[in-house]
Amino acid sequence: MNHGFVVSDEALDEVIDEVLREERYALDTEFHRERTYFPRLALVQLAWGDRTVLIDPLEIDARRLSRLLRSDRLAVLHAAQQDLDVLTHACGAIPTRLYDTQLAAGFLGYATPSLSSLVAGEFGITLAKGDRLTDWLARPLTEDQQRYAAADVEHLLELHDRQRTSLDELGRLEWVEEACEELRTRPVSGADPDQAWTRIKDAKALRPRARGVARSVAAWREHRARRTDVPVRQVLADLAVLGIAQSAPRSLEDLARCRGVDGRHTRGAIANEILEAVAIGLDSPVTMERHDGEELDRNLRPAVTLVSAWVAELARQERIDTALLATRADLVALLRGDREARLRHGWRSEVVGDAIGRLVEGRAGLTFDGQGGLRLIDIDTTDT
Repeated sequence: MNHGFVVSDEALDEVIDEVLREERYALDTEFHRERTYFPRLALVQLAWGDRTVLIDPLEIDARRLSRLLRSDRLAVLHAAQQDLDVLTHACGAIPTRLYDTQLAAGFLGYATPSLSSLVAGEFGITLAKGDRLTDWLARPLTEDQQRYAAADVEHLLELHDRQRTSLDELGRLEWVEEACEELRTRPVSGADPDQAWTRIKDAKALRPRARGVARSVAAWREHRARRTDVPVRQVLADLAVLGIAQSAPRSLEDLARCRGVDGRHTRGAIANEILEAVAIGLDSPVTMERHDGEELDRNLRPAVTLVSAWVAELARQERIDTALLATRADLVALLRGDREARLRHGWRSEVVGDAIGRLVEGRAGLTFDGQGGLRLIDIDTTDT
């Protein structure tokens, strides 16, 4: 399939007008974020009908794409999470309706497949290989770069057709639609600086006052990274956040002794900002509530391992990616009674949530099926 190249706002508007006459379109992006806080959009690929175009965001106003994204046309993407992040920052909008072929593949026996492996498995087609570390911001783009980028959208609509047929036959189309909407509405990166500390390994294991400091310093780091548009790790390393949280420095001398802190953090405005964040954190200790961690009644802890084994077996039997069906965090949330646990709602409740509830209440049990697998059986409790 030949592709066009869009390098003007007028040409982009014409493309959008044409796409809006269709019911759906395929979309992908190329971007960089290694040296910046916000991802830098480098290329947008669109396919619809028998056309494919590459849109150069270095030449056009990417926010003009919001007219298409906010329409009721279905956007078909593969592994859309990062694309949604990029589109949010570059275009100020994400698709109103979304279908993710990677996510859908998880309901058809695949385990987080790449686009190339999925296209090869479904159509026997080998996609053009590209340099994973290529510079998408360099201009002009090479023929290889253009061919590789175009290939990322050229088969998505055909893949969508094939998957929909299979999903409809299995009665899982609504499950995929629900999962895609869950993905579409998931918060993008950096959405809440006050929650940044929760992504730091071992931060939740700190004591309440130290957690408060970690939360405050991590939030400061997030804001500064946004303001200067650099990666958070270049502002302050995770190790330094933990070191500051544990030591709670109150002076420049104290700060200099914290693990992970180097000279640039101990002088000037940045040092004063860190100490101010520490003081704020000390006044706001963080006490972990039960639903914030993985605390679980000790009587139910053995159930996590047992139920995990059954879920894995069920996922294998039903040819559903186990991570889509239920993660360990999902099981813990359900077992400790969280009202918003994913296994309490939608298709997951139907497939596993209700069964786990019966199991925990003693109304069902697990037994070996004689072939190395586990089987859930209901227990007659009328005689007990």
